[in-house]
Order: sequence, then C-alpha cells, then structure tokens
Amino acid sequence: MQLKHLRTLLSPQDGAAKVTCMAWSQNNAKFAVCTVDRVVLLYDEHGERRDKFSTKPADMKYGRKSYMVKGMAFSPDSTKIAIGQTDNIIYVYKIGEDWGDKKVICNKFIQTSAVTCLQWPAEYIIVFGLAEGKVRLANTKTNKSSTIYGTDSYVVSLTTNCSGKGILSGHADGTIVRYFFDDEGSGESQGKLVNHPCPPYALAWATHSIVAAGCDRRIVAYGKEGHVLQTFDYSRDPQEREFTTAATSPGGQSVVLGSYDRLRVLNWSPRRSIWEEAKPKEIANLYTVTALAWKRDGSRLCAGTLCGGVEQFDCCLRRSIYKNKFELTYVGPSQVIVKNLSSGTRVILKSHYGYEVEEVKILGKERYLVAHTSDTLLLGDLNTNRLSEVAWQGSGGNEKYFFENENVCMIFNAGELTLVEYGSNDTLGSVRTEFMNPHLISVRINERRQRGMEENKKLAYLVDIKTIAIVDLIGGYNIGTISHESRVDWLELNETGHKLLFRDRKLRLHLYDIESCSKTMILNFCSYVQWVPGSDVLVAQNRNSLCVWYNIEAPERVTMSSIRGDVIGLERGGGKTEVMVTEGVTTVAYTLDEGLIEFGTAIDDGNYTRATAFLETLEMTPETEAMWKTLSKLALEARQLHIAERCFSALGHVAKARFLHETNEIADQGGEGTDFYQVRARLAMLEKNYKLAEMIFLEQNAVEEAMDMYQELHRWDECIAVAEAKGHPALEKLRRGYYQWLMDTQQEERAGELQESQGDGLAAISLYLKAGLPARAARLVLTREELLANTELVEHITTALIKGELYERAGDLFEKIRNPQRALECYCKGNAFMKAVELARLAFPVEVVRLEEAWGDHLVQQKQLDAAINHYIEARHIYVFLNYARCSIKAIEAALGARQWKKAIYILDLQDRNTASKYYPRVAQHYASLQEYEIAEELYIKGDRTKDAIDMYTQAGRWEQAHKLAMKCMRPEDVSVLYITQAQEMEKQGKYREAERLYVTVEEPDLAITMFKKHKLYDDMIRLVGKHHPDLLSDTHLHLGKELETEGRLQEAEYHYLKAQEWKATVNMYRSNGLWEEAYRVAKAHGGANAHKHVAYLWAKSLGGEAAVRLLNKLGLLEAAIDHAADNCSFEFAFELSRLALKHKTPEIHLRYAMYLEDEVWILLILYGCLSFFFFEEAEAEFIRAGKPKEAVLMFVHNQDWEAAQRVAEAHDPDSVAEVLVGQARGALEEKDFQKAEGLLLRAQRPGLALNYYKEAGLWSDALRICKDYVPGQLEALQEEYEREATKKGARGMEGLVEQARQWEQAGEYSRAVDCYLKVRDSGSSSLVEKCWMKAAELSIKFLPPQRSLEVVRAVGPQLIGIGKHSAAAELYLNLDLVKEAIDAFIEGEEWNKAKRVAKELDPRYEDYVDQHYKEFLKNQGKVDSLVGVDVVAALDLYVEQGQWDKCLETATKQNYKILHKYVALYATHLIREGGYAQALALYVQHGAPANPQNFNIYKRIFTDMVSSPGTNSAEAYHTWADLRDVLFNLCENLVKSSEANSPAHEEFETMLLIAHYYATRSAAQSVKQLETVAARLSVSLLRHTQLLPADKAFYEAGTAAKAVGWENMAFIFLNRFLDLTDAIEEGTLDALDHSDFQDTDIPFEVPLPAKQHVPEAQREEVRDWVLTVSMDQRLEQVLPRDERGAYEASLVAASTGVRALPCLITGYPILRNKIEFKRPGKAANKDNWNKFLMAIKTSHSPVCQDVLKFISQWCGGLPSTSFSFQ
Repeated sequence: MQLKHLRTLLSPQDGAAKVTCMAWSQNNAKFAVCTVDRVVLLYDEHGERRDKFSTKPADMKYGRKSYMVKGMAFSPDSTKIAIGQTDNIIYVYKIGEDWGDKKVICNKFIQTSAVTCLQWPAEYIIVFGLAEGKVRLANTKTNKSSTIYGTDSYVVSLTTNCSGKGILSGHADGTIVRYFFDDEGSGESQGKLVNHPCPPYALAWATHSIVAAGCDRRIVAYGKEGHVLQTFDYSRDPQEREFTTAATSPGGQSVVLGSYDRLRVLNWSPRRSIWEEAKPKEIANLYTVTALAWKRDGSRLCAGTLCGGVEQFDCCLRRSIYKNKFELTYVGPSQVIVKNLSSGTRVILKSHYGYEVEEVKILGKERYLVAHTSDTLLLGDLNTNRLSEVAWQGSGGNEKYFFENENVCMIFNAGELTLVEYGSNDTLGSVRTEFMNPHLISVRINERRQRGMEENKKLAYLVDIKTIAIVDLIGGYNIGTISHESRVDWLELNETGHKLLFRDRKLRLHLYDIESCSKTMILNFCSYVQWVPGSDVLVAQNRNSLCVWYNIEAPERVTMSSIRGDVIGLERGGGKTEVMVTEGVTTVAYTLDEGLIEFGTAIDDGNYTRATAFLETLEMTPETEAMWKTLSKLALEARQLHIAERCFSALGHVAKARFLHETNEIADQGGEGTDFYQVRARLAMLEKNYKLAEMIFLEQNAVEEAMDMYQELHRWDECIAVAEAKGHPALEKLRRGYYQWLMDTQQEERAGELQESQGDGLAAISLYLKAGLPARAARLVLTREELLANTELVEHITTALIKGELYERAGDLFEKIRNPQRALECYCKGNAFMKAVELARLAFPVEVVRLEEAWGDHLVQQKQLDAAINHYIEARHIYVFLNYARCSIKAIEAALGARQWKKAIYILDLQDRNTASKYYPRVAQHYASLQEYEIAEELYIKGDRTKDAIDMYTQAGRWEQAHKLAMKCMRPEDVSVLYITQAQEMEKQGKYREAERLYVTVEEPDLAITMFKKHKLYDDMIRLVGKHHPDLLSDTHLHLGKELETEGRLQEAEYHYLKAQEWKATVNMYRSNGLWEEAYRVAKAHGGANAHKHVAYLWAKSLGGEAAVRLLNKLGLLEAAIDHAADNCSFEFAFELSRLALKHKTPEIHLRYAMYLEDEVWILLILYGCLSFFFFEEAEAEFIRAGKPKEAVLMFVHNQDWEAAQRVAEAHDPDSVAEVLVGQARGALEEKDFQKAEGLLLRAQRPGLALNYYKEAGLWSDALRICKDYVPGQLEALQEEYEREATKKGARGMEGLVEQARQWEQAGEYSRAVDCYLKVRDSGSSSLVEKCWMKAAELSIKFLPPQRSLEVVRAVGPQLIGIGKHSAAAELYLNLDLVKEAIDAFIEGEEWNKAKRVAKELDPRYEDYVDQHYKEFLKNQGKVDSLVGVDVVAALDLYVEQGQWDKCLETATKQNYKILHKYVALYATHLIREGGYAQALALYVQHGAPANPQNFNIYKRIFTDMVSSPGTNSAEAYHTWADLRDVLFNLCENLVKSSEANSPAHEEFETMLLIAHYYATRSAAQSVKQLETVAARLSVSLLRHTQLLPADKAFYEAGTAAKAVGWENMAFIFLNRFLDLTDAIEEGTLDALDHSDFQDTDIPFEVPLPAKQHVPEAQREEVRDWVLTVSMDQRLEQVLPRDERGAYEASLVAASTGVRALPCLITGYPILRNKIEFKRPGKAANKDNWNKFLMAIKTSHSPVCQDVLKFISQWCGGLPSTSFSFQ
C-alpha cells in the first residue's frame, strides 16, 4: 500500500497545539477532529469543513480549560459522537444525520478517574480506558457503565479487531491485555497477552497479528498468542524518534505508525506470512504525529500533528479504470472500492476472510460485481449495495453467471447450479442440472410476503428434459417433482412460490399447484406467457387470442380477447397494466383490468376490505363471481363476517347473506365479537357442521338453543336425541309434535318408520301403503309372522306391489305364503330369473329350459353378454334335440359380443362348416388387430378367406408372409395382379409406402415412381429413380424443378434445380416470382464472385426508392450499384439512388449523363448526317445540374451556336460570358464595326478594351464618353492622358484642367464644366480650389436643374466646411433655402450668434435646436459655469454625472429649498447604495430632513442600516446614534407641520425616534460605570420594538447586557431565544419558534425573519456553550422577573388588567410610581432613574450624557428642574 498526500485539512499553528484525537464515521460521510482548544471540527468525506461544536467540562466551576479530550469515536449509525475527557467524564453528543443539526448531549458517564482512550465497537457499547488502569464499558441504552477488567497500570492505548468483537488495551507498564465479546470461533485466549518492553502507545490489531511500538523506537509484531513474529528496530537510527500512535487499515492488511516527521507503513504479505515494510512517508516540518484515523472504506488516512495540523493521504495499492465507466481502487489486498464515474456512487468490495481479491468484473448490464479470491467468490449488486462472499474453490474460470433475477445470482459450473442470494454469505442452494437456460430455471426469494410466512424461497428447475423438480431453499428439501410426457421449454414460479407454470414443446401451457400436487393443462398453442408483476394474474397468447386469468385459483375461468399481432411484453406502472402487442410495424397497448389484478394482491396481503372495494367497482362476470366466492371463503376463514355477508349478497346467496347479517348483529351485541358462542355455533351451522354447533351450545349448557337449532332445521331426530341425552322434560311432547309434523307435512314414510320403531306394525304398514311404499310394507310383513297370517293384509300388499310393478318383492311374498305359481309369474315379470329358476327347479322342472333361454335373452338385452353365454349353453345342453342350433347361434353371437374369443372359437369348432364359416373371419380380425397373425391366418383359412389373410399380412407390412401365402395359393401372374391391385388400393387409401413395397415386391418400380409423381411425393420419386434409374437422376431433378416452379413450390424447385447443377435457373425462378432475397442467397452461395452483386443490383432496381437504398446499404453495395447503373446507361435509377442516399454522387451522374447525350448527338451526326437539338438541350441541362456549365458553353461554342453559348454563360457561368462577347467583338472589329464591337465589349464588361480601341483610333470624345459612362474611375486618368495630349497643344497642369472647364463653360457644356471644376483638388492654392468649387456651385445654381444644383451644393458645402469656410458653405445652403444645413454649418464653426439669428429670422422652429446644441457644447466642453447661466438644472445634472456632489450641492444651495433636497436625496441614495449610510445621515444632519413622502424610504433605509450594522453597541457609537436621533427628531417636527401629520408614516417615524433615543442614551450610559444597569435596561426595553430591529441582534445585545449585570435568568431566556432565532435564520422560517417564555409580555411574536446572521459565528458559539452549560446545571429558573403588577417587569402592558404604563425616558421601563412628567404629553421618567442619571452627570461630567439631557429638553419642552446647568 502507498500513501499519497492529498490535502491539508487543518493548517498547523506556529506553536504546540496538538490534535488530541480524530475519528471517521462508520458510513464514511463524516470526519471529526478534536483540537487542543477542545472544539470538535466536522468535515465531509471530501475534506470540506461543514460544522463544529465545543465540548464542555464536567463542572463549569473549574473553567472551560480544566480538561483535555483524550478519546473520540462515532457510533455505528454515525449519528452520535462519544467524547472521553480527563475530567473524569464521557459525553455522548447527538449530532444528527444532516449538517447543522443541533448538537445535544444524550448520555454522560461520570468516572472515578481520567478517561485516557476510547472506542465504540458496537451499538450501545462504548469501551474506554482510565488512568487508574481499568477498562470499562458504557451502555448508551441503559445509561450505565461497568468494569470489564482492571489493572494497576495507566491505560495508554485501546484498539479493536477488524470485526469489533474484541479489544486490546496497552498499559503504562508494557502490559497488553486482550478481551473478546465474541471470539467468533477462533479459540484465542483472553487476558494478559504480552509484556511489551515499553508503554505501547502505538498499538494496532491487524488480521494476522498484533503490532505494538513506543518510546524504544522498536516495532514488534506479536502472534495471536503473544509470541514475537517480527521486530523492526530503529533505535540506532538517529532520524527516528518515539512512536506515538498507530492505525490499522479496515481490512486489517496494513498498519501505519506515526512518529516524528514520518509515517511508517507495514503491509502483510499473505504468501510469505510476514510483515513487509513499505517506503516510509517522510514530511519535513510535520513534527510529531499525535493522532491517526483511517476511513472505513480504506481509501483515506488522516494524520494529526503536534502543531495542530491535519493532513489527508490517499491509500491505494493500485487503481484501474474498467471500461471507462468504473474506477477500481485496491485499498488493500482484500478490499476494493468500486466507483461509478458517471454517478459518483461507491461500493466497497471486501473479503471478510482476508483473502486477496483477484480480478474484479462488472457484469449483467454493468450492475453486478463478480470477484474471485483463492477460496471464495465475491458477488454484489451495485444498485442495492448488497454484497456476498461465499466459499468457492477455483474452477479455472469456467463458471457462467446469470443475473436475470434481481435477488439471486445463478452460477453454472460443471453441471451444477449454485444460487447465491445478494447480501448473504452462504450459498442459498445447489442442484445438479444440465440445463443452463434461465427460462428453464425459476427462483423466488421473498418477493411477496404471505400471511404467516416469514421466509419464502423456492427454486424450480429441470432434472431432465421432461422432469421438473421444485425445491424449498430454506429447508433444502424437494417439495415436488413433475414428470411430463413431452419436453419442457419454459417454466416459472409465481411470486409466492405456490404455483408453477410450464410449457412444453407442443406449446401446451400447464399449471401445477405445489400444495395439492395437481397439474392442469390450461392452454393450447401458447406462444407467450408471463405472470403480471406484483400479482398472481397470468397473461398468455393463444394464436390470435389474448388470455388473462385474473383468478388463478379458478383456471377454467379465463378472459379472452382478440389481438392482431404477437405479445412482446408487459408494462406495469402508473396504476395500470398494459400488454404490449406488435401489430405490423406498430406496437399497441392492451390495458388489463387493474381492479381485478389488485384484487389478488389485496387477498395475498390479507386486506379483504380493499379487495371488497375493488370488486364493488366491477360488473358481475364469471371471473368476478369466482373472485367473490374466493373472498367469501377467505373472509369466513378469517371471521371477517361483514365482508363475508357482502360477498354472499353480491353472489345472490340471499339465505347465507341474511344468516350472516343476523350473525353479525349477534356478534355486535354479544360483547365478545366473533368469539361469542352463538356466533361460533352459527358459523358451524353455516358450514353444515351441526354436531360442532350442538357441541358449542352444550358446552355453554344452552340445551334449549341446541334443540331450537335442530327444530328450525327440522332435524327432529337429533333434537330428540339431545333431549333424551339431557333428560329434557318435554321429550314426549317433542315426539308427539314430531309425529304430528310428519303427518302435517305428508311425510308418511318417516311417520311409518317412527311407528315401526315404536312397535306398531299395522300402523306402520298403513302409513307405508299410504305413502306409496308397498315394498317397505312387504319387508315389514316378511319379518313378522303374525302379520303374514293376515291374508287380507297380505293380499292388499301384493296388489299394491304388482300395481307398482314391484314383481320381485311380490314374488317373495307369494313364495312366503306358499303360492309358487303366482310367485313364478311375478319373478318372470320382474326378470328375477335366478329366483324363478330356483323356484322352477323345485316346483316346475320342465320350465327350467325355457327360463334359462329367457334369462339369456334378458341378459343380452341388458348388454350383459358375458353372463348370457353360459345360460345359452345351459339351455342348449338341456334342449339339445329341440332347438340346439338356435341356442348355439345365440351363444356364438353372445361370445362375440362379449369379446370372449376363445369361447367363441370353442363353440365354432363344435358347429358345422356352413354355420361356422361366416363367424371365423370376425374372430380372425380380432386376432389380426392383436398382431397374432398366425392364429388369424388359421381362422381366415378356416373361413375360406385366404385373400383376407394376404391383405392382413400386406397391411401389417409382412410382405414375406403375404407373398409366401399367395404363392402357395395363387399363380405368379395372379399374385402380380393381386399385388398391383392391392397396391392401387393402398394408393387410394394414401398408404404410399405400403403400395411402394407391393410394387417393388412384384418388380414394378416404375409403377411406384409414377405413383409418387402422381401424388407429388417427389422425394420418394427421386429416391426410387436414384435406386433403379441412376442415369436419369439429373434430368429428373431438372424436370421436377420446372414442374414445382410451375406449381409455385419454389423452395422444393430450388432443391431440385441445385441438384441438377442449374443455379441460374433457380435465380431466374426467384426473380420471376419477386423473391429477390432467395435469388440473392442462391447466387451468393452457388454463383460466381460477382453473381450476387448483379442480382443485388437487379433486386434494388425492382424495388426502387428508399427500399432499394436500404437494401444496397444493408448489402454494402450502394456505391457500386450507382456506378453500375451509370455504366449501363440506367441513369434514372442511378439518379434515384444518389438522390436518396449518396447526394455527393448526383453531380457526377449528371455529368456522365450529359456526356452521354453529347456523344449521342455526334453519333447521330456521323450516322445520319444531322444534329439533334433536343439532345443539345438535354445535355445543357445535365451539365448545369452537374455544376459544369462551362462544359455546356464549350459544347455550344464548338457548335458555333453563339446565342446558346451566351445564354448559358449569362445564366450559369458569368465568367464565360465575357469570353463569348469578347470573341464576338473581335469579329466585329475585324469588320470595322466599332459600334457593334463597343456594344459587345460593354456587355462583356470590358469597357477598357473599348477605350483602348477608341484611343488607338484617335476617337477621344468617344473614349471620354465611354470612360465617363462606364469607367468613371479611369476618367481622371483618361483626362490626364487627354490633357497630356492637349499639353502638346499648349495647356499645362491644373490650369489646363481649369482651362478645359472654362472651355466647356464657354461651350455651354455646364454639366461637364461643373464636373471638371469639382475635379479640381488642392494643388497648393486653396483659393483656386475654393474658387473652382464656388464656380461649380454658381454654375449649378444658375444653369443646372434644381435637383442637380442641390446635389452640387450638398457636395460642395461639406468640402468648404472641411477647409474651414463655414460662412461660405452656409451662404450656399441659404441660396437653396437649406436653412438647417446652414445652421449646422454655423454651429460647426461655433458661430452661435449667426446660427441663432438665422434660426430666429428664417425658421424659428430651430431656435430650440440651436439652444440645445449650445447646451451640449457647453457640457462637452465642461463649461458648467457658463451652463449655469443657461440651464441650472442641466448644470446640476451634469455635476451629478461627473460625480461632483459637493459642487452640485453648493450650487443647489443657492437655488430654492426644493431643488436642494432633490439633489440631497439623490446623493443620499447614491451613498446608501455604496454602503455609506453614515455619510447619508450626515447629509440630513447638515441640510435637515424635510417631510417629503418620497424621502421616507431613504430615512427608513438609513435607520435599518444603522440598527443592523455591527459595532454600534458601545460608548463610541454615541455620536452616530445622536445624529440619527436628531435627524428623526427634525423629521418628526416637520411632519407635525405637514399634511402627513398623525399618519401611519408619522407614527412609525415617532417609534424610530424613540428607538434612536434609546440607542443614543444606551451608548451614553455605557460610557459611565455607574449607569451599567441603565444601559442594560435600555437593551431590554428595545426588545419590544423587534418588529423594526433585527431580532437576533436585539436579543443578543439584551442577553449579553443582562448577563453582564448579573441578571442570569433574563440572560438565559434572551440568549436561548437568540439561539432559536439563529437556527430559524439558517432554516429560513420562524414556524418552529416556541413563544411560551414571552407570553403576557409586550415583546412581539410576529417579527420579520432576518435575512442574515447579525452576530459572528464565534460569538454565537460562546453563547451556545454558555446556554448549554446553564441548562445542564439546572440552577436557574427559566422565567422572566415580575413586578408588583404580576407582569414582566419590562412590559408596558399589564397582562391581567390591560393597563398600559408610560415608558421611562431614561430606561424604557414602565413607570409605576415616582413619576416625573415633562411638558410634552406622554413624556415622563422614573424619579429614581432620573436622579441616578443626573447624579452620574454631576460626578462624571460626561459630555455625551449632558447631550442626552439637552436633547430631552428639546424633545420634551424643557426639563422638570432648572437647577442644572449644561455648562
């Protein structure tokens, strides 16, 4: 590990001011430093100081410097700090979670000696050492402390192990003691561990050893049981000094020890198992390191020094960047900090076993961490900061990780699936499986909490492709195994782990209930399935149907809706659930019924009220009905009867709803609710558990209620049983009532049973017969002999039985009374043949045969064929001579019908051949179906059906047996015919393979080939051709390919074409059918190198437009396709492609097209001898589009078409126009046509050439004309040239030019003469120039048009002004009535009088214009003194602009009072903005304060700034306050005389005057020692005016003043209020203020919140410390002092009476007695205070106090006594 210095957190001081202790918080967010002045400084993780607080002594009487802080530690939750002090106490401060939270002492532990060191290893547990040698424990929960162990030696150091479960203490005698709260299974001893040679001030407990050092300059590493591992001896190093402190890295892998100017670093080497010393960190002038603190994440180390400095170091083994998104900082071998570079979030990855962390990977969409150590695997979730470390033996990095589940990581390795839950250090489970697809594994980890279920962790996975296993991961046992008949391709548990969905490869969706182990197939053709998140609602797709199960408990109830696409997912949020379906290119959302979804969630949460509310919003549908039923069941189970009643009402179960309604009324009245016995009994009745209800009633001895229940239910038997059991007296009455009820309700059967049970047989029989139950009557008669003797009764019963067709019972009765004939008749009629045969054997033996046959017929009718066989056989044996054949046939039919085949064969073998032959084939068919072909063959032959036997073998595919049997029985040709016929039959039935085998068997493969061709089974056809005619195979493929192409079966045709080596035919086939993608595929796979490119080009050309571009881009052939199109003259397609995708190619295509058109022209010329102008026009357009217009010009030039060339050049290539025109002009010049040449050259913008031609021809006039008109810039040069020519004739220089002008003037060419005069420039004679310009102006005025003359004058005038001839210019302007221009000329020449005269005489409108310019002239020249005489206000404004305020006010003073105070106000406003309120005040002291309303804000601002300014609470501030007081007094006096008298503003300024008087008087009193109490009272009195004063400043001054004079109660209340106000200022609101201390006072509650703190931080901290100390001592009573009124002594208003007293002019306190009144009403003073003030003036001769009396005299109309002199 390396240390790198980052920053200095606290600068060192010049002398010794050591940092006593430091600590990092557990959450790494806060760092605390305690300095020598006992103040704790708090820093954030970035090293910025954010807060501080002062510690306090155990007892204030010893002073604030009576102790030192020796230990400090953060609580595990980082919200508290424990401070150990040498004054025998530990304070625990609650600092809160946010910066600036109020610091409150929440625990204190008083000890018997000084605290020397301190640690906070666990919640509620603080461990500390004492000077007396004890190591103790303080419990912050119980606020008690206890001794862990004691020694006789001073505790010099204390440290914990990395887990915080053990502590080490070092003592002054060198003893090191170890103690464990929990040894974590290590088995290490505790107690005295080792004796170090010196006091181990530097003590560290690393993972593998203990490091100690001290004043002997040796570092010793001890083993776990105290033996010496290593020693680092620096005692002979003169640069090294004693070791003072040590710190262990959070991972326990490194130790840093501090000494003088040096930090030594030891790193543990896991491979060598020793400490290795890194290069020490040496810092000059660091001095002794007194404290070390290591950040909990291991990334920072802070060192405190003897001089009070705190240095911060970066700790890092190495640092790397992962994918430019994460920073990996290895702060130790076993600890890595992973930082997200975009969000700044950090995660600490640490091996808890101390193993070295190898490569760290970030997987799963950059959310999950994976890292290996030698023996463990580290996993983590970056989003939730859940980390796991599990034992893991290396497997060469072959693991595969799946992160689809947010709660668990699935790891596959060597056929084993291991589950690791994030945040858990144990594997969740491990199973064997070969299926690694996450869709074949489902894990649910506590996703939806169920009632009564703390933990719910389940896994479903595939054991093999058809077997699913479900495992409870908590218990580690299998809770279900599903064996399926088909391969499973998807499975998922629901969120509660109670249901499993799985789908097989046949797209069948199954639901498995884990509790009941039942499997239900719920959907076919399932292409999509998903549980709706947060519920047990299921969504699936079946073809074009969307299926939704809102209640999965009723899988048969499904809601289906039609969709036109494929479901792609579910989205749930914002109170709705949507199924996303792709319909073509769009995605459509289908909204599910959120109410139904929420119902399931409410049920799972047990919130049945919410479930009811959901259901009430829904219409009644089958799904809703099922939900109501589910809710009713659950509500009953939970005994929520009102909800159950509502459910049954919704379901229409009126009886149950009414019953529950009555039950609810009983529950509401019973007092015990649903536990009331009647409620429990009724619920049992509702469940039809009447025995339970009876038991509940009888437990309560409510026999009557139990009987009433049974009677109400008409369960008389149970009622009577209860009465009998309890000996109820109304038993007989019940029985009679029961009988009567039975008779009344016509329940004769039950009445008969009752009579029978009571022994009255006749009555019972009578009732049975009446009830139409003769069988019951017969049964009773048969059991009683006495009743059988009653013949009439028996006859009556038998008649009823026969009438009721109860023949068997009647037969029994006739047989009992010995009437066999009638008994036999009745048995036969009732089909009771068994009894009839038994009776016949005894009474009528002859009838037995007939009865057996009849019995068999009856059984056949009853479909009991099996039983009928034996009866027919019996009838045949007995009746052998009469009807043997008939019974035999019946027996055979019965055996066949009963499928008793062996019996049938047995019977058939006994019959003659004719009878048996028609039955053998039926039996044979059965054996054939059982594949017992030999038996079937034998039976067919017995039945003369050999052909059927052959068919049987043929159908069974037993061709050898069939052929063998046929050859035995038939001729070969017959066999062939038979096989071909049979094959044709097989063909008709679609059994082509069987037909093929038949054809091949008789050596007719061509027939099979023809058959397969006929039925288009080409694969089989090819197979046979290849087998029997291999030479025709290729032709066959080609023929089939063409046929299949014709039929539209293109893929099959492709196969055959390719087999025939005809890939081009395949491509053409796909092209002709528009299947370009297939054509491209075939060409690429089977064609040459460029075949697929050609196909792609043709494909794109067929598509056209953007589709073609997309295609070519996809294939990477776009540019090549454009070139190919251009090369093949497909310019339209090339243009389209370039326009859509490669616009930079468009000009190139246009150019190539134009060249093509041009070539076409010349080809036509060569071939036909004529030109096509159409092609020229097209070529011209294309050249232009290609951005090559010059090529078009050259084309026309080449064709001598000058007009077209010029047209194109003018329109598109102006540079070429000139060349065309010049060429034409040359032609004209050659023909001496100068006029035409001139025109062409001018059009070509080449006038210079024309000039040259005219000059060469000696035509100067034309040259000058051209030059003047077209090249005016060369006119002068031309004139000069002309003049040179003229000079040769006598004209010279400028005079020659003037002479030329005169010549033109004489010639009447005035315009040219004017131009020539104007051309004259300065040639050393300004008079000549002026004359020429004046001449030009004169000529223009006289002879040229007005417009032209105006232009000349406007041109000449500025020129004259430019040479200083302002008057001449003005005269010219006046000649043309240009008055303003003339005035401007005079103004520019500063001829102000002329300008004023012209304006006055010619145009008075410009008089102000002249005056304004004159003022501006004076301003610009700074001639303010001159300006005063012109415009005094403007002059004053100019002074203001120049900042000459004194000059301004001096000048304003000479004006009227109003002007003066206007500028006084402006100056005052300026000063206030600059922060100079004192200078502004001085202005009004000098000039007075007028009662102008517009000045009121200035006065208020001066007052506000004055009372808010610091440093005014002193005697030196008196004159400032006196000035403010005097200004306000002057203002109030002026207000009395103004219209603002008695207005709200006047009253406000009177209040301000009173406040200013109090402040001035307080400053005066502060200068005299004996007036201290007067000053304090004035500060207190000012509190009633905090609506105008800064409240925090006022309370601070009042509190400190009260504290200074010993009024501690008042001081405590006022300063406490001050602290509350400072907190409110920081929070930005006064809502949290407590006003209870100021009730019944005139100190206002509603005051403005100050915008800033008016008291410095240091003074606030002093106040906070004092208030905290006083509050802890609790010696003061927190109440304000009261006077004789029972009111607060400084309050003017008595709360009890409402009477308002006058304030004393000296103290501001209310005057209750000894009043001294002044002449002005409302002004008075307390006599004692007044005399005290006068006495102080006499004794001190204070001038400021005398000034106060002087002001009072002015203010109050004189003093009450004239005996005092101000001299």
